[in-house]
Amino acid sequence: MHLTLRSRCVRGVAVGALSAALVSAGSAGAFAAPRPSPMPTRTHTEMPTRAAESITVRANHRSIRAGESVTLSGRTAHLAAGSRLTVQHLSNGRWTTLRATTVVKKGDTYTVSTKLAVKGKQQLRVVHGNTHSATVTVDVT
Repeated sequence: MHLTLRSRCVRGVAVGALSAALVSAGSAGAFAAPRPSPMPTRTHTEMPTRAAESITVRANHRSIRAGESVTLSGRTAHLAAGSRLTVQHLSNGRWTTLRATTVVKKGDTYTVSTKLAVKGKQQLRVVHGNTHSATVTVDVT
């Protein structure tokens, strides 16, 4: 009986020592592991992508007489209400700005009228900064 009690004591001490060694080794590994930085570095952050601005356009008439006005209307995307829009026409291979201007309304729509005096096919577009609409052609007779 004396041997059995002694074996149990030795076995208990061995298990306790082994458990303590494993726990300390595991916690040492956890403390030695690199911690993530609380502040992200510049190389890891992504810049948020800005939505592309766009403008659509349509003319109320495809053909008008010289001196009459044409109304351009359309929608915008990702332009703030109140943003200024201008009308341009293609003249001698260059886009020139006309006097007609308007602002974007609350529902992302706009309407602008301009008089066209030069006879022939006039190519028009609506512009805001570097963003411009597709070209619409009006035949002025």
